[in-house]
Amino acid sequence: MENIKSVVSNNDDEYLKSEECAKYLDEKDTLNCFRDEFLYPPKNPKDPSSGQSIYLCGNSLGLQPKALKKRIQEELDDWANLGVEAHFEGKHPWVSTDEPLLENMSNIVGAQKEEVAIMNSLSTNMHLMMVPFYRPTETRFKILTEAGAFPSDRYGVESQLKLHDIEPKEGLIELSPREGETYLRTEDILNVIKEQGQSIALVFFSGVQYYTGQLFDMESITKAGHEQGCRVGFDLAHAVGNAPLKLHDWNVDFAVWCCYKYLNSGPGTIGGCFVHGRLTGVPQEDGKVIETGKDLKRLAGWWGQEQDSRFTMLDSFNPMPGASGFR
Repeated sequence: MENIKSVVSNNDDEYLKSEECAKYLDEKDTLNCFRDEFLYPPKNPKDPSSGQSIYLCGNSLGLQPKALKKRIQEELDDWANLGVEAHFEGKHPWVSTDEPLLENMSNIVGAQKEEVAIMNSLSTNMHLMMVPFYRPTETRFKILTEAGAFPSDRYGVESQLKLHDIEPKEGLIELSPREGETYLRTEDILNVIKEQGQSIALVFFSGVQYYTGQLFDMESITKAGHEQGCRVGFDLAHAVGNAPLKLHDWNVDFAVWCCYKYLNSGPGTIGGCFVHGRLTGVPQEDGKVIETGKDLKRLAGWWGQEQDSRFTMLDSFNPMPGASGFR
């Protein structure tokens, strides 16, 4: 409300709640020019003359851009005219279709471009990241997460424990808010990490808790986890495009996300992945390469092979530096 009061001259409470005020704010919004770039469903889908709906569902599927049909037709035309050569000769070559997106995506999550990869779906990326970053031992085998996490996270974490023959009741630590409270206190998270950190292999939280909307203190959680020798990762499905992120500066080990919530993309859109450059052969701010990343246990595949040797059909796997080496 205070932000609104700084924009409008009439600070009467009733006016501030009115449709007139909302329309005035829309007119003054410097981003309102983008409204005309999208298609709005009618209020009544069976009656196109019912007027535009007020579309607020940005958490699962955004509005269709008007330019989408033209862009899809361009790809279909390349397919029709070039066939397989469209992989390299198309207007947007398919073999490198993700590369133009990396700079924007890295800005969104606060990363170096090499630390980000566009790949797969959220759950697939979560499992791919837990191969190198959840390496349980006899004494360090637990996973710390929040209770009430999005179900796919719970399924994924529990299945990872079972893959290593660890019973969830023994290996899973789920933190709940204090009785009568809605949000997890950061101090409670940090205390559990401090007290049990030597038995925790992986700290894996949401960036934003999907049900309560709590934005977790990812920087403090990461720092506390590292002090105890834990790996730290985040599911950013409800944080990416929704909250300021500085994954590189926060020293997060890895993060995964989808793009159809607050990035408002369409159904079936490819997800994203972050792996900190200090772990994967990406030069840091001082120019040093701390680790090459080649010793990380990972599931290897064609798209993760070094670009210069990908088409020489080598038997040995040499991963690309950065997150792309996990594709």
